[in-house]
Amino acid sequence: MKKILAVIFASVSLVACNNSTQTMADQNAKFDAYKANFIEGLWKLNPGWASSAGYHKYDSVLVVPDEASRAAQIAFCNANLDSLKDFDINALSDNNKTDHRMIENQLKATEWGIKDGKAYEWDPSGYNVAEGFANMLNNDYDSLDNRLHNFYLRLAFVPAYYEAAKKNIKNPTTEHTQLAIDQNLGGTSVFEKDLQDALQKSGLDVQEKEAITARAKEAADAMKGFAEWLRQLKNEDPRSFRLGKALYEKKFDYEIQSGYTAEQIFDKAVQHKNELHEKMYGITQQLWPKYFGGKAMPSDKLVAIKQMIDTLSINHVQPDSFQAAIEKQIPELEAFIKEKDLIYLDPSKPLVVRKEPEYMAGVAGASINAPGPYDKNGNTYYNVGSLSGWPKDKAESYLREYNDYILQILNIHEAIPGHYTQLIYANQSPSIIKSILGNNAMIEGWAVYAERMMLENGYSGGASGQASPEMWLMYYKWNLRSTCNTILDYSVHVKNMSKKDALNMLVNEAFQQQAEAEGKWKRVSVTQVQLCCYFTGYTEIYDLREEMKKKLGDKFNLKQFHKKFLSYGSAPVKYIKELMEQESK
Repeated sequence: MKKILAVIFASVSLVACNNSTQTMADQNAKFDAYKANFIEGLWKLNPGWASSAGYHKYDSVLVVPDEASRAAQIAFCNANLDSLKDFDINALSDNNKTDHRMIENQLKATEWGIKDGKAYEWDPSGYNVAEGFANMLNNDYDSLDNRLHNFYLRLAFVPAYYEAAKKNIKNPTTEHTQLAIDQNLGGTSVFEKDLQDALQKSGLDVQEKEAITARAKEAADAMKGFAEWLRQLKNEDPRSFRLGKALYEKKFDYEIQSGYTAEQIFDKAVQHKNELHEKMYGITQQLWPKYFGGKAMPSDKLVAIKQMIDTLSINHVQPDSFQAAIEKQIPELEAFIKEKDLIYLDPSKPLVVRKEPEYMAGVAGASINAPGPYDKNGNTYYNVGSLSGWPKDKAESYLREYNDYILQILNIHEAIPGHYTQLIYANQSPSIIKSILGNNAMIEGWAVYAERMMLENGYSGGASGQASPEMWLMYYKWNLRSTCNTILDYSVHVKNMSKKDALNMLVNEAFQQQAEAEGKWKRVSVTQVQLCCYFTGYTEIYDLREEMKKKLGDKFNLKQFHKKFLSYGSAPVKYIKELMEQESK
């Protein structure tokens, strides 16, 4: 009897297992089909986003940001949130579970942004058509003539676009208004200069060129008209640029998708700042005799650290060679990574260092523009802010901030093995959802993690194979920067930190040059939550690596960890952690 029951039990278990496997296969097949429909619907509603991701089916369309377009977005979100309920998330594969969560988060975030965030009312800088048109001219995804044809069709929507923008704007912030004026005026160069350069290279006939030029003039006039309208706008009681606690914490949840709350990550940043000060003071004590001889060291730790940093910061490039110095360092970083076997670099993916386009100016001094998942062979641009026309004292302050040590760390962050490397891996991920809905905390966190990882492995150590104390001191200063980004962002938007107190923290506690601190204040006044992503993502990635090292012991391999971590695409770190921990079991 026991044998019979055992056979029956085994048979039932086998049937149940087979049924479960079939259910999972069905659920995943249906979810894959759903994702394809979701993406197509997403691109149809967001043609500009589609183009930036390398999907060019809707290149000729520019969405007019009116009430009807927002209603369409809400309807899309509601319909897809209902569709997601049809799937048993426990029956999905690990990667599909993450995709399900990321889609759900994106839909809820979009709906929240329209109904509660309402940036379309108070942030005029959200209205700027220049970048989308510039990408059509700069990226070789199709023949120039075909791109110009779509360029011409899209131009027809520009006047209506800016008229809708004017109707949307209510009680805008002073800071976002000025940014919109500056960036839209700068963006007209796409239609007045860049387009003309492209037309000369094209095979279009004279009549076609004249038609495009005429429409481009209308677009440039619309941008100038919008800037002038903003300049003349009567706004006696402008909205504060500070987001406030309720909106800030909600936006943090949607955009950062961390395992921590906004307040928790703020507390961790404050603690980390204090830890960095102690490490920096120890190095300052070590280096003091080398640079100051028998001169007495200040009793105030922060004053002593600042004096040491100021002494090291005088070593920097000249204003006219800033971009050239960056270009020179890129192959040096590649050679170091290959020598240490830290991560695989794809030699077929080009990185182009260029002057920052005018329509991007005013927020960050260096940035990366990577091709989307549909345009994997496109150029990745390393945008470098120009110092042309800067007053001598301002340029000197900026270059002391980006001195010979910091400039190397900046290149690690922005290029190799930071953003440039991570985004190439993201485009190779089998999950396009993780590429197009990429988590900014993971992306920025990886770049910050890469800085520390490179120094841990001896970057800039010369023959000794160890990073110098000077390099470590400057690295800690740089890491203090991302740490204080979080403190600044939360303190300004939630705790109403004043500009005076903010600049005091940045200059005297984060040891930043005045020009850098002023620039950071401008940045925090026109962005929200974004400054938190660096420290949050870095903390979660570094903690995950240390946990895996402890768990695997001698079996831990750094290159394999990097390869596996990046293979999941730009997903939130908390989801990558779940998948890596499951696989390690």
